[in-house]
Amino acid sequence: MRLQVLIATQGQSGHRLLDQMQIRSDAIIGNQCGRYEVETFSFHGYDVQIYSYRERGVGLNRNHIWMRADADICLFADDDVRYDDHYAEKILTGFSKHPEADVLLFNFHCKNKTREEYIIPKWKRVRWYNSLRYGTYRIAVRTERVRRANIAFSLLFGGGARYGSGEDCIFLHDCLRHGLKIYACPIFLGEVSHQDSTWFHGYTQKFFHDKGALFAHLFPRLAKPFCLVFLIRHPSFRTDGLPFWKAYHAMKGGIQEYLGKYSEGVPCEKTADLRQQ
Repeated sequence: MRLQVLIATQGQSGHRLLDQMQIRSDAIIGNQCGRYEVETFSFHGYDVQIYSYRERGVGLNRNHIWMRADADICLFADDDVRYDDHYAEKILTGFSKHPEADVLLFNFHCKNKTREEYIIPKWKRVRWYNSLRYGTYRIAVRTERVRRANIAFSLLFGGGARYGSGEDCIFLHDCLRHGLKIYACPIFLGEVSHQDSTWFHGYTQKFFHDKGALFAHLFPRLAKPFCLVFLIRHPSFRTDGLPFWKAYHAMKGGIQEYLGKYSEGVPCEKTADLRQQ
Protein backbone atom coordinates (compact mmCIF):
# COMPACT_ATOMS: atom_id res chain seq x y z
CA MET A 1 0.00 0.00 0.00
CA ARG A 2 1.03 3.57 -0.67
CA LEU A 3 0.49 6.58 1.61
CA GLN A 4 -0.04 10.25 0.76
CA VAL A 5 -0.12 13.04 3.33
CA LEU A 6 -2.63 15.75 2.38
CA ILE A 7 -1.46 19.02 3.93
CA ALA A 8 -3.70 22.08 4.17
CA THR A 9 -1.76 25.29 4.73
CA GLN A 10 -1.80 29.01 4.03
CA GLY A 11 1.00 31.27 2.79
CA GLN A 12 3.76 28.73 3.37
CA SER A 13 6.90 27.77 1.48
CA GLY A 14 6.30 24.16 0.52
CA HIS A 15 9.92 23.01 0.69
CA ARG A 16 10.51 24.49 4.14
CA LEU A 17 7.19 23.10 5.38
CA LEU A 18 8.12 19.56 4.34
CA ASP A 19 11.29 19.82 6.43
CA GLN A 20 9.43 21.26 9.42
CA MET A 21 6.86 18.47 9.33
CA GLN A 22 9.46 15.75 8.69
CA ILE A 23 7.54 14.39 5.72
CA ARG A 24 8.82 10.97 4.66
CA SER A 25 6.12 9.84 2.26
CA ASP A 26 4.37 11.09 -0.85
CA ALA A 27 2.46 14.31 -0.16
CA ILE A 28 0.10 16.86 -1.65
CA ILE A 29 0.10 20.41 -0.30
CA GLY A 30 -2.79 22.83 -0.72
CA ASN A 31 -1.34 26.32 -0.21
CA GLN A 32 -3.87 29.15 -0.02
CA CYS A 33 -1.98 32.30 -0.96
CA GLY A 34 -2.09 35.13 -3.47
CA ARG A 35 -1.36 33.22 -6.66
CA TYR A 36 -2.25 30.21 -8.80
CA GLU A 37 0.57 27.75 -9.29
CA VAL A 38 1.27 24.01 -9.55
CA GLU A 39 4.63 22.52 -8.62
CA THR A 40 5.79 18.89 -8.60
CA PHE A 41 9.15 17.61 -7.37
CA SER A 42 10.90 14.85 -5.46
CA PHE A 43 11.62 15.25 -1.74
CA HIS A 44 13.91 12.63 -0.15
CA GLY A 45 12.79 10.27 -2.91
CA TYR A 46 9.06 10.88 -2.43
CA ASP A 47 6.66 12.51 -4.88
CA VAL A 48 5.31 15.91 -3.80
CA GLN A 49 2.70 18.12 -5.45
CA ILE A 50 1.96 21.70 -4.39
CA TYR A 51 -1.21 23.46 -5.50
CA SER A 52 -1.32 27.18 -4.76
CA TYR A 53 -4.48 29.24 -5.19
CA ARG A 54 -6.17 32.38 -3.94
CA GLU A 55 -9.39 30.97 -2.49
CA ARG A 56 -9.83 30.80 1.28
CA GLY A 57 -11.40 28.25 3.60
CA VAL A 58 -9.92 25.10 5.10
CA GLY A 59 -12.71 22.86 3.82
CA LEU A 60 -12.20 24.09 0.27
CA ASN A 61 -8.45 23.61 0.63
CA ARG A 62 -8.79 20.05 1.89
CA ASN A 63 -11.23 19.18 -0.89
CA HIS A 64 -8.87 20.51 -3.57
CA ILE A 65 -6.09 18.15 -2.50
CA TRP A 66 -8.42 15.28 -1.53
CA MET A 67 -9.80 15.26 -5.09
CA ARG A 68 -6.24 14.92 -6.44
CA ALA A 69 -5.10 12.13 -4.10
CA ASP A 70 -4.32 8.79 -5.75
CA ALA A 71 -2.67 6.70 -3.02
CA ASP A 72 -4.27 3.70 -1.31
CA ILE A 73 -4.18 5.46 2.06
CA CYS A 74 -4.44 9.20 2.75
CA LEU A 75 -3.56 11.01 5.97
CA PHE A 76 -5.04 14.49 6.38
CA ALA A 77 -2.64 17.01 7.89
CA ASP A 78 -2.31 20.53 9.25
CA ASP A 79 0.90 22.54 8.98
CA ASP A 80 1.60 22.57 12.74
CA VAL A 81 2.21 18.80 12.89
CA ARG A 82 5.66 17.22 13.16
CA TYR A 83 5.79 13.50 12.44
CA ASP A 84 7.86 10.75 13.98
CA ASP A 85 10.40 8.99 11.77
CA HIS A 86 8.25 5.91 11.16
CA TYR A 87 4.78 7.46 10.90
CA ALA A 88 4.13 6.04 7.41
CA GLU A 89 4.99 2.51 8.49
CA LYS A 90 2.74 2.83 11.56
CA ILE A 91 -0.23 3.95 9.46
CA LEU A 92 0.16 1.29 6.78
CA THR A 93 0.67 -1.42 9.41
CA GLY A 94 -2.52 -0.31 11.17
CA PHE A 95 -4.56 -0.68 8.00
CA SER A 96 -2.89 -3.99 7.12
CA LYS A 97 -3.77 -5.45 10.51
CA HIS A 98 -7.34 -4.16 10.30
CA PRO A 99 -8.59 -4.77 6.75
CA GLU A 100 -12.15 -4.08 7.92
CA ALA A 101 -11.26 -0.48 8.84
CA ASP A 102 -12.17 2.25 6.38
CA VAL A 103 -10.91 5.08 8.61
CA LEU A 104 -8.29 5.06 11.38
CA LEU A 105 -7.79 7.79 14.00
CA PHE A 106 -4.38 8.27 15.62
CA ASN A 107 -2.79 9.96 18.63
CA PHE A 108 -0.54 13.02 18.71
CA HIS A 109 1.35 14.63 21.57
CA CYS A 110 0.16 18.22 22.02
CA LYS A 111 2.74 20.89 22.87
CA ASN A 112 0.12 23.47 23.91
CA LYS A 113 -1.07 22.41 27.37
CA THR A 114 -4.06 24.77 27.18
CA ARG A 115 -5.42 22.84 24.18
CA GLU A 116 -4.59 19.25 25.02
CA GLU A 117 -6.15 16.59 22.80
CA TYR A 118 -8.02 13.45 23.77
CA ILE A 119 -5.61 10.51 24.00
CA ILE A 120 -6.87 7.20 22.64
CA PRO A 121 -6.07 4.56 25.28
CA LYS A 122 -6.79 1.39 23.25
CA TRP A 123 -8.15 0.12 19.94
CA LYS A 124 -11.88 0.71 19.75
CA ARG A 125 -14.72 1.17 17.29
CA VAL A 126 -15.89 4.75 16.85
CA ARG A 127 -19.64 5.39 16.77
CA TRP A 128 -21.72 8.55 16.29
CA TYR A 129 -21.83 9.27 20.05
CA ASN A 130 -18.02 9.30 20.51
CA SER A 131 -16.88 10.71 17.16
CA LEU A 132 -16.68 14.42 18.06
CA ARG A 133 -13.26 14.49 19.72
CA TYR A 134 -10.91 14.01 16.79
CA GLY A 135 -9.26 16.74 14.72
CA THR A 136 -8.78 16.29 10.97
CA TYR A 137 -5.01 15.82 11.30
CA ARG A 138 -5.71 12.57 13.20
CA ILE A 139 -7.71 11.04 10.34
CA ALA A 140 -6.35 8.48 7.85
CA VAL A 141 -8.61 6.87 5.26
CA ARG A 142 -8.75 4.16 2.64
CA THR A 143 -9.02 6.45 -0.35
CA GLU A 144 -11.16 4.30 -2.62
CA ARG A 145 -13.72 3.34 0.02
CA VAL A 146 -14.28 6.86 1.32
CA ARG A 147 -14.30 8.37 -2.16
CA ARG A 148 -16.82 5.76 -3.31
CA ALA A 149 -19.18 7.15 -0.66
CA ASN A 150 -18.63 10.64 -2.16
CA ILE A 151 -17.51 12.10 1.17
CA ALA A 152 -15.71 15.43 1.26
CA PHE A 153 -15.30 18.36 3.65
CA SER A 154 -18.03 20.87 4.41
CA LEU A 155 -17.59 24.36 3.03
CA LEU A 156 -19.86 25.85 5.68
CA PHE A 157 -17.82 24.74 8.69
CA GLY A 158 -14.10 25.13 9.41
CA GLY A 159 -11.52 27.90 9.37
CA GLY A 160 -12.38 30.62 6.88
CA ALA A 161 -16.02 29.46 6.60
CA ARG A 162 -19.27 30.80 8.09
CA TYR A 163 -18.81 28.63 11.19
CA GLY A 164 -15.25 28.52 12.46
CA SER A 165 -14.80 24.80 13.16
CA GLY A 166 -16.42 21.40 12.89
CA GLU A 167 -15.49 20.19 9.41
CA ASP A 168 -13.65 17.26 11.04
CA CYS A 169 -16.71 16.17 13.04
CA ILE A 170 -18.93 16.40 9.95
CA PHE A 171 -16.47 14.37 7.86
CA LEU A 172 -16.47 11.53 10.40
CA HIS A 173 -20.24 11.80 10.88
CA ASP A 174 -20.71 11.46 7.11
CA CYS A 175 -18.44 8.40 7.07
CA LEU A 176 -20.54 6.74 9.76
CA ARG A 177 -23.79 7.74 8.05
CA HIS A 178 -22.62 5.94 4.90
CA GLY A 179 -21.80 2.77 6.83
CA LEU A 180 -18.01 3.11 6.86
CA LYS A 181 -16.12 1.57 9.77
CA ILE A 182 -13.99 3.88 11.90
CA TYR A 183 -11.49 2.72 14.51
CA ALA A 184 -9.46 4.72 17.02
CA CYS A 185 -6.01 3.33 17.70
CA PRO A 186 -3.53 4.18 20.51
CA ILE A 187 -0.60 4.75 18.16
CA PHE A 188 1.26 8.08 18.26
CA LEU A 189 2.35 9.56 14.94
CA GLY A 190 4.11 12.68 16.22
CA GLU A 191 3.29 16.00 17.84
CA VAL A 192 1.05 18.99 17.14
CA SER A 193 1.84 22.49 18.36
CA HIS A 194 -1.60 24.18 18.34
CA GLN A 195 0.26 27.46 18.90
CA ASP A 196 -1.30 29.66 16.25
CA SER A 197 -4.68 29.40 14.61
CA THR A 198 -6.43 31.45 11.95
CA TRP A 199 -9.85 30.63 13.42
CA PHE A 200 -9.52 29.89 17.15
CA HIS A 201 -9.53 33.06 19.26
CA GLY A 202 -10.51 31.63 22.62
CA TYR A 203 -13.78 30.40 24.06
CA THR A 204 -15.72 33.46 22.99
CA GLN A 205 -19.38 34.01 22.21
CA LYS A 206 -18.71 33.17 18.55
CA PHE A 207 -17.03 29.91 19.58
CA PHE A 208 -20.19 28.78 21.37
CA HIS A 209 -22.46 30.16 18.63
CA ASP A 210 -20.60 28.09 16.05
CA LYS A 211 -20.71 24.98 18.27
CA GLY A 212 -24.48 25.35 18.45
CA ALA A 213 -24.66 25.48 14.66
CA LEU A 214 -22.49 22.36 14.46
CA PHE A 215 -24.78 20.41 16.80
CA ALA A 216 -27.77 21.60 14.77
CA HIS A 217 -26.15 20.17 11.64
CA LEU A 218 -25.21 16.86 13.24
CA PHE A 219 -28.22 16.30 15.49
CA PRO A 220 -31.08 18.65 14.49
CA ARG A 221 -33.62 17.27 16.96
CA LEU A 222 -31.16 16.86 19.85
CA ALA A 223 -29.03 19.96 19.37
CA LYS A 224 -30.05 21.71 22.61
CA PRO A 225 -29.43 18.67 24.87
CA PHE A 226 -26.06 18.19 23.18
CA CYS A 227 -25.20 21.83 23.92
CA LEU A 228 -26.01 21.36 27.61
CA VAL A 229 -23.96 18.17 27.81
CA PHE A 230 -21.07 19.91 26.04
CA LEU A 231 -21.06 22.79 28.54
CA ILE A 232 -21.32 20.47 31.55
CA ARG A 233 -18.52 18.18 30.34
CA HIS A 234 -16.17 21.05 29.43
CA PRO A 235 -16.29 23.63 32.24
CA SER A 236 -12.74 24.77 31.37
CA PHE A 237 -14.08 26.16 28.08
CA ARG A 238 -15.72 28.97 30.05
CA THR A 239 -12.46 30.30 31.48
CA ASP A 240 -12.76 33.43 29.32
CA GLY A 241 -15.42 34.67 31.70
CA LEU A 242 -18.52 33.64 29.72
CA PRO A 243 -21.09 32.38 32.25
CA PHE A 244 -22.82 29.04 31.70
CA TRP A 245 -26.18 30.45 30.63
CA LYS A 246 -24.63 33.09 28.40
CA ALA A 247 -22.62 30.40 26.63
CA TYR A 248 -25.78 28.29 26.29
CA HIS A 249 -27.68 31.29 24.91
CA ALA A 250 -24.94 31.77 22.29
CA MET A 251 -25.20 28.09 21.34
CA LYS A 252 -28.98 28.35 20.99
CA GLY A 253 -28.44 31.34 18.70
CA GLY A 254 -26.22 29.19 16.52
CA ILE A 255 -28.86 26.45 16.43
CA GLN A 256 -31.59 28.86 15.41
CA GLU A 257 -29.47 30.50 12.73
CA TYR A 258 -28.38 27.20 11.20
CA LEU A 259 -31.83 25.61 11.19
CA GLY A 260 -33.33 28.80 9.80
CA LYS A 261 -30.84 29.24 6.96
CA TYR A 262 -29.21 25.93 6.16
CA SER A 263 -31.33 23.01 7.37
CA GLU A 264 -32.42 22.20 3.82
CA GLY A 265 -28.81 21.86 2.72
CA VAL A 266 -26.11 24.19 1.48
CA PRO A 267 -25.77 24.65 -2.29
CA CYS A 268 -22.37 23.48 -3.56
CA GLU A 269 -21.31 22.50 -0.06
CA LYS A 270 -19.02 19.83 -1.48
CA THR A 271 -16.45 20.73 -4.11
CA ALA A 272 -17.41 17.99 -6.56
CA ASP A 273 -18.75 14.49 -6.94
CA LEU A 274 -15.65 12.53 -5.98
CA ARG A 275 -16.97 9.36 -7.58
CA GLN A 276 -16.33 10.99 -10.95
CA GLN A 277 -12.66 11.72 -10.22
